Amino acid sequence: RESDHRAWTPVTCTVTRQNATIQGLIQGKAYFFRIAAENIIGMGPFTETTKEILIRDPITVPDRPEDLEVKAVTKNSVTLTWNPPKYNGGSDITMYVLESRLIGKDKFHKVTKEKMLDRKFTVEGLKEGDTYEYRVSACNIVGQGKPSFCTKPITCKDEIAPPTLDLDFRDKLIVRVGEAFSLTGRYSGKPAPKVTWLKDDIVVKEDDRIKIKTTPTTLCLGVLKSVREDTGKYCVTVENSTGSRKGYCQVNVVDRPSPPVGPVIFDEVFKDHMVVSWKPPLDDGGSEITNYIIEKKDAHKDVWMPVTSATVKTTCKIPKLLEGREYQIRIYAENLYGISDPLISDEMKAKDRFRVPDAPEQPIIKDITKDSAVVVWNKPYDGGKPITNYIVEKKETMATRWVKVTKDPIFPGTKFKVPDLLEGCQYEFRVSAENEIGVGDPSPPSKPIFARDPIAKPSPPVNPEAVDKTKNSVDLSWQPPRHDGNSKIIGYLIEYQKVGDEEWKQANLTADSCPETNYKVTGLTEGLTYKFRVKAVNAAGESDPAHVPDPVEVKDRLEPPELILDANMAREQHVKAGDTLRLSAVIKGVPFPKVTWKKEDHEVSPKADIEVTGVGSKLEIRNTVHEDGGMYSLTVENPAGSKTVSVKVVVLDKPGPPRNLNISDVRSDSCYITWMEPEDDGGSVITNYVVERRDVASAQWVAISSSSKKRSHMAKYLMEGTQYLFRVAAENQYGRGPYVETLKPIKAIDPLHPPGPPKNLHHVDVDKTEVSLVWNRPDRDGGAEITGYLVEYQEDGADEWTKFQTVPMLDCVVTGL
Repeated sequence: RESDHRAWTPVTCTVTRQNATIQGLIQGKAYFFRIAAENIIGMGPFTETTKEILIRDPITVPDRPEDLEVKAVTKNSVTLTWNPPKYNGGSDITMYVLESRLIGKDKFHKVTKEKMLDRKFTVEGLKEGDTYEYRVSACNIVGQGKPSFCTKPITCKDEIAPPTLDLDFRDKLIVRVGEAFSLTGRYSGKPAPKVTWLKDDIVVKEDDRIKIKTTPTTLCLGVLKSVREDTGKYCVTVENSTGSRKGYCQVNVVDRPSPPVGPVIFDEVFKDHMVVSWKPPLDDGGSEITNYIIEKKDAHKDVWMPVTSATVKTTCKIPKLLEGREYQIRIYAENLYGISDPLISDEMKAKDRFRVPDAPEQPIIKDITKDSAVVVWNKPYDGGKPITNYIVEKKETMATRWVKVTKDPIFPGTKFKVPDLLEGCQYEFRVSAENEIGVGDPSPPSKPIFARDPIAKPSPPVNPEAVDKTKNSVDLSWQPPRHDGNSKIIGYLIEYQKVGDEEWKQANLTADSCPETNYKVTGLTEGLTYKFRVKAVNAAGESDPAHVPDPVEVKDRLEPPELILDANMAREQHVKAGDTLRLSAVIKGVPFPKVTWKKEDHEVSPKADIEVTGVGSKLEIRNTVHEDGGMYSLTVENPAGSKTVSVKVVVLDKPGPPRNLNISDVRSDSCYITWMEPEDDGGSVITNYVVERRDVASAQWVAISSSSKKRSHMAKYLMEGTQYLFRVAAENQYGRGPYVETLKPIKAIDPLHPPGPPKNLHHVDVDKTEVSLVWNRPDRDGGAEITGYLVEYQEDGADEWTKFQTVPMLDCVVTGL
């Protein structure tokens, strides 16, 4: 029975042994037990346990802790976590014991000094680079249990891993105003990264609505009761020493739009309709405005009547109005998320309130010329409608009919240049304004004006200077005035003054005596210094004077010669034969130098045309030939000195004939031809040689080579025994030069050599005054038939051989011995 119950409960019927196992007890409850013996007669008395027995498992030491893991490693610390043992031994865990072993040592050493019930511990004070194993044991009231399985060897060093970022949100998020939203994700990295939230590049700070929660592995930004200002680009940055990762989300907190911006403008008001306009809402609620809802209300009634709800423009025509009634207009903006509060207009009466523009004031006429004038006026009242055009009219003063000055619209300017006036005529002008209602009354006519150019004195001449001088004169030059005063320049007045005098003297009495922009002042005294000035004159009078900058001393001027070469006077000038050679140069010097042209230090050819002017000289030779080439020189000389320039002229022509034509190595079917290059290559590189041959019996030359660049050629395929003539010509880019020809023909035969010595010479008979000789033919005949044998004899002891005779046969009788 249970200790707190009085009723006994049987647990078994028959037990024949002296022990029994009781099942079905409740752990933690106390029980009493009793036992009775039984035989066939019956049951005996019960024997009862003296005290209650508490049901519980027997107490032992705990099992080994599980899942010992390394959570973090640095160069001087290791952080470990573990789970409790599956069985605590029947008693609560009182503490955990963490042990470590330095790799290379045999024993484990206790790491924890005090009682520790946390299942996470950071071992600190380690030495960088050392390697350890760790294990943990659980303790209860009985004692310390078995240690857990050891960790893998752990080396103390800083762990490095670049940040990773896994976001739960997309690039864009749309939230209704008042709703909450959150941006969550997971991250990792070693060392532990720093998490930063930005909105539109500004750090997000926590407040009553914005909450930021960051754990070692997760991140979250939550916003409660969102408002429109929460719209923006959110960025989360996860960063440690190895790098950073970023995630973005464009959050758009949407709402119905704000009211359209007033005031409501009545662009047009008529008796039966109005045209109103307004500005879009300052805030479209984060969603495009889909339409505007426009309503109207009679000011004396309380009912709003719909006008339209389909317009997307910020202007609307309000129709079906009653003349004289006052109306109010109400405008709503609508987007996908709702309708804004209304914009309500002031009251406006339905009546026509526009008319044509007023007449402008009297126009003013400016900038009058002989054929044009500028009409200027002020803008009149526009009658309530914008002015769209001005109408300018003209008439001659004595006429009665006004004429429009142009068919084109004149707007928005309030001035117009009227063209096509007749010089000398008197005109008046008037202006009318026009709007969409019509054309208003014209202005009063302008004051009459005459169409003619205004005349003023000219501006002074420009840049007067002394360009030349002699012992009694000075040449002056200047440029026309920048402004002629709208009148033709009649001429110029020139004045001079001795340095030191106050009086200016006139060099010419009337302006028309100097119509050009130069003048020679004469009658001056040699050696004195003068100042000069020039005035321009037109019909309005004389201009202010323009002074020559520096005083001029009157004396003859000496300038050494100077040559300015034209392009055809470069160091070397090439001209093609038959073309015209031109050499020219600009010559300066005071007095003008003497000009001399020479070729190779001799007079130039009579065919050369030489022209000398006051500014230069030109040499020209037409139909040039090769002999016109050479070194040309131009010498200019005056008392102040001389100067010479030279130019090499090359006349480009066909080359001359080749030299030293020679034929050698004649055979029956070939011969070898050689020559030397022409003395004159025509001013251009020899490109090739042309070789030709001719049978003496024929008049026609046959080309045997036309592209040879060498100065030799082997003539092949000759007919044996035939006599040939040969000739050679050189070619360059300008053509083929003359031929050089062999002086006499050659015969195509193999070359002849002297025959070899006769063989086996011996005597066959001897007499007192003669000897009979015989011999055999020589081994070689020298390339031709043997025509005879020369027989000679010599007296014994003598030095000279004596010719006897030539015989055709192979024997001979020498007589006269």
